[in-house]
Amino acid sequence: MSTVNENLIRDVVAEVLQRLGSAGRISAEGASAPASSNGGGRVRPARGRHGIFSDADEACAAAHDAFLQLAEKGVAGRAKVIEIVKSLCERNAREWGRLELDETKIGRLDHKIQKLQGQRGVPGVEFLSPYALSGDHGITLEEYAPFGVIGAITPSTHSIPTMACNIISMVAAGNTVVFNAHPSAYRCAVTAARAFNQAIEHELGIDNVACIVEPPTLESFNAIARNEHVRLLCVTGGPGVVKAAMASGKRAICAGPGNPPVLVDGTSCLRNAAKQIVFGAAYDNNLLCIGEKEVFVLEKFADAFMAALEGQGAHRLSDAQVERLAKESFQVPPGQGAGCPHPILNRDLVGRDAEVLARVAGANVPPGTQLLFAETGADHVFVQEEQMMPFLPIVRVRSVEEGIREAKKAERGYRHSAMIHSHDVEHMTAMARALDTTLFVKNGSCMAGLGLGGEGYPNFSIATATGEGVCNPRTFTRVRRCVMVDKLRIF
Repeated sequence: MSTVNENLIRDVVAEVLQRLGSAGRISAEGASAPASSNGGGRVRPARGRHGIFSDADEACAAAHDAFLQLAEKGVAGRAKVIEIVKSLCERNAREWGRLELDETKIGRLDHKIQKLQGQRGVPGVEFLSPYALSGDHGITLEEYAPFGVIGAITPSTHSIPTMACNIISMVAAGNTVVFNAHPSAYRCAVTAARAFNQAIEHELGIDNVACIVEPPTLESFNAIARNEHVRLLCVTGGPGVVKAAMASGKRAICAGPGNPPVLVDGTSCLRNAAKQIVFGAAYDNNLLCIGEKEVFVLEKFADAFMAALEGQGAHRLSDAQVERLAKESFQVPPGQGAGCPHPILNRDLVGRDAEVLARVAGANVPPGTQLLFAETGADHVFVQEEQMMPFLPIVRVRSVEEGIREAKKAERGYRHSAMIHSHDVEHMTAMARALDTTLFVKNGSCMAGLGLGGEGYPNFSIATATGEGVCNPRTFTRVRRCVMVDKLRIF
């Protein structure tokens, strides 16, 4: 890898780590840095066993060795690994969901549990049907072959679920993987990785199928990116990490940011639209990149729609309250004025409960309130900037055409996700063409795009930046063609 690319990776990831908090720091909640065995505190766990490594290069070498062993086990071995991962996620959903929530302090326990239980729906080896062709000149067979070792970056928003669905998809394709988890969500990932590898070794005699570096650092990220055994990178995270992966010189599958808009044109049931939007925007406190982030509603239906939101348990903020929340939620970087094009999101409010946000805004809400909303202008910071919290700005528009234009502007060209609530096919088609998003959901919540309330399979790596879409086993394969030339047909 060139020095230029290496320096770019270092600069970009350093910025990301600085914003999100460096690994190993003692947090206000009492999560301490990994201790060594040379004094008081907990004893550092053994390295180099069951996928846990302190050195990234050692992890990559171990994963490569596991890849060679996995190849000998064939498709049946891959299927066994997948069943182990799914079973452990199902069995430990409550414990691991609580573990992740305690570490990250973001999201909702019920939905973290649901995301782990939902690993059952992630497709495995059955997704890799070969393509065969026979003709007058012989037989051609195209099959999906593995890359080898994959380097993966996981987010803080759903650390264990992303790790699990990555393992399922990557191992189904015949690969092994080395993870560099988000620094604020790596302890829970280490716990899950250890359990996965212990069970895999017990059943198949292969250790280190899914390795992880503890603790994750800038250096470990760089080491994974340049290691000779790593043939492919898979990144789930914000624009900084995506930029670094794409500058690595290796092929990268990147799940980037999103700011999904919703259009409500009034031709469909407003009550159902409100129900679906509240469910999606409140899901895990709006941590998912596919979540409804802003709504554009035709002016003549706006009052009825906002009343429907209240009927579904959402709480409306006043103008003064939403401005107080905005002031605390977004901060202007030092040296930049109020017109800063990209204010920094206050990470202390990301993924927090609606009741916490309400207190910040100076509002009193009933216990158990899942979502806050308020009417804003189209240029409001809550509309134009991705905010991962259970607050939803509502914007009145005069026409469907205006709504689509504003939705496209708010989506910022990420081409990630968008939703529409409509019974007018022309409106659906116009919005789909204009925004050109990877996921486009009609008359359902954002979660329908991942199979919850809609058809399809789930995965928490949605490769919008590089175009692969919702990841599946084929995403992590090379297509190989085998041709036999002769007159082989018997009919």
